[in-house]
Amino acid sequence: MIQRIQSIFLLLAGGASLSLFGLPFATVGEAYETSAIFQDKAFNVMDHPGLMGLFGVAGLLAVVSIFLFKNRKLQMRLSIFAFIANLLAVIFGVIYFMQFGGTEVPSEKINDGIGMYMPIVALVMCLLAYRFINKDEKLVKSMDRLR
Repeated sequence: MIQRIQSIFLLLAGGASLSLFGLPFATVGEAYETSAIFQDKAFNVMDHPGLMGLFGVAGLLAVVSIFLFKNRKLQMRLSIFAFIANLLAVIFGVIYFMQFGGTEVPSEKINDGIGMYMPIVALVMCLLAYRFINKDEKLVKSMDRLR
């Protein structure tokens, strides 16, 4: 059903992934013209189309899977795909930051933002949703055996 706990987890995972379109990963006090990602004083998902795509897909998969409560196997599959998309986006974001952001800007001037922690929240929520969907699937299978 839609009011199950996994729906809450999937909504939080989708919200955490999609909130990155408004929250920066890291900020600096002044703009650096030589930096590829800190020209606008903030490193966010808008700095690269790959980050936008991966976090957008992850958020949409999590939100869409809420409404697939009648098909738990597909819901589990989509929550795992959302987890994988979030994980790939985190890895890609770290590589992109290390390649373009860490070299031109002194590390003591970089302030982490709330957006740095949102992918971790999304990953945990996707795993919790998968766990509870799997728990429901096992419960339904055990009830079918009792009939």
